[in-house]
Amino acid sequence: MKKRVLGKCGLEVSAIGLGCMGMSEFYGTTNNEQSKATILAALGNGVTMLDTADCYGNGHNEELIGSALKEWQGDVNVATKFGIVRENGKYERTINGRPEYVKQAAEDSLRRLGRDVIDLYYIHRVDVNVPIEETVGAMSELVREGKVRYIGISEASVSTIKRAHAVHPLTALQTEYSLWTRNVEKEILPTIKELGIGLVAYSPLGRGFLTGRLDKSILTQEGDFRKSLPRLQGENYKSNQELVEKLEALAKEHGVKAGQLALAWVLAKDENIVPIPGTKRMSYLMENIHSTEISLSPQEMEKIEFLFSFTAIKGERYPEAGMKGINA
Repeated sequence: MKKRVLGKCGLEVSAIGLGCMGMSEFYGTTNNEQSKATILAALGNGVTMLDTADCYGNGHNEELIGSALKEWQGDVNVATKFGIVRENGKYERTINGRPEYVKQAAEDSLRRLGRDVIDLYYIHRVDVNVPIEETVGAMSELVREGKVRYIGISEASVSTIKRAHAVHPLTALQTEYSLWTRNVEKEILPTIKELGIGLVAYSPLGRGFLTGRLDKSILTQEGDFRKSLPRLQGENYKSNQELVEKLEALAKEHGVKAGQLALAWVLAKDENIVPIPGTKRMSYLMENIHSTEISLSPQEMEKIEFLFSFTAIKGERYPEAGMKGINA
């Protein structure tokens, strides 16, 4: 497995990580044993970055990772997040960035993970009612106390990133980044590159849509929140599906799968980007891992980007509730 260093703070991780959210909720039925096996397979194949959050399954996801890590003796970096507060089973949320909440959330995450330190701790969403300096100040105290190694921020605006970084060096910005969500290229990517902050790209496969396997039957399954996404509804779905079919054709020319080509594109954009595709299945995990072996020429990159231009994708990223805290 190739390695990458996130930002200037020195956190070295595998070139690709594993997003664990879907193992607890949002993507249909879950299976603890299957998910645990997938986590251990990822670690066994060189993946050293696991991504979770305290709100995934109301703590279940952190507990699941903690359970898997009891059977793992090798290297691992666990990244978790705080700030999104939801009632169990509900999608609607509030954002909490108060210093006292930050510290309590960290203690709760450490307990669920069964670890002494959080390797990378993110503000999941920015609380616009609390100065970012206060939130990051509390995170900085956790670093000094030895409870957190590195800190990050998620889905923040350029100005917020700069203010947060001035309080304590940020190791990573986590944001949605893929062929169908490229808005960060305009201002965010140049800013974090200048500041020496890495990018952790979540949903690099467009919620699975860029694999070409996400059909209407999957979207109707119980507990799959993707059916609420504007991009996967009505005419938007039809238009976006046509783009994926073209991506599949390009992937076939390259002798790979559409999802692998989409991940290879993200990996090729910059050495300081680490995608964290999520999956519950061993077969998809191995596909994702093998995407790190794909090389794309400048001409191939240009061809892919022409197809997935900024205006090509139809529909918003999230329903209204999900946009809360985005670019805050």
